[in-house]
Amino acid sequence: MIDWQPLLLTFRLSLLTTLLLLVIGIPIAYGLAYGRFRWKPVAEAILGLPLVLPPSVLGFYLLVLLSPTGPLGRLLDSALDVRLVFSFGGLVLASVIYSLPFMVQPIQSGFQALPLSLREAAYTLGQSPWQTAIRVLLPNIKASLLTGAVLTFAHTIGEFGLVLMIGGNIPGETKVASIAIYDEVESLNYPAAHAYSLVLLVVSFGILLAVYWVNGRVGSRPGKPPTTPGIGNGP
Repeated sequence: MIDWQPLLLTFRLSLLTTLLLLVIGIPIAYGLAYGRFRWKPVAEAILGLPLVLPPSVLGFYLLVLLSPTGPLGRLLDSALDVRLVFSFGGLVLASVIYSLPFMVQPIQSGFQALPLSLREAAYTLGQSPWQTAIRVLLPNIKASLLTGAVLTFAHTIGEFGLVLMIGGNIPGETKVASIAIYDEVESLNYPAAHAYSLVLLVVSFGILLAVYWVNGRVGSRPGKPPTTPGIGNGP
């Protein structure tokens, strides 16, 4: 038998990270897709750092920043009595930062793939930029939203170096499945390590299979033009 607590903690962390990044990532993706500002390449490079940066490097700098002796950690401790290092809250913050590009980039690509005339038509019909984004653009990039959410969830499940640096190995608090697997292998308890790994493998494969199946069904339908309010979209 295995301890299910690390698995439940992993799925809780992944779900919370995904929900937070849906809220945070959509406005960022919208701004990067349609914004025109001088430092846009710099912003995109910073955003994409977690894709190429070793997790332990990012984890180290977050540890320095959030520790009680670090600038942000000291401020949070003195002003709010909050300590994020070696806590579940710290894992959530680190996971949001680390998985941000996995949410933003698919959604940004989805926005950029939409024809410019779609936004212009919505503006012509009196829609504000906010209404255009919510009522017109987002419904037409459902596949990109699904891809971003699934990539974020799956990526968070597999985190190891980052969560180890920020959260350590506290049972019931920061000991996620990847840490549990490492512990079992280090203890030569291969059956338990195999059980944890098998659960993660099955869940990850099932999620990806569902996404490819949904996207395949959407892609196999007859072509349908994007819709704008009041144009082929019902009352």
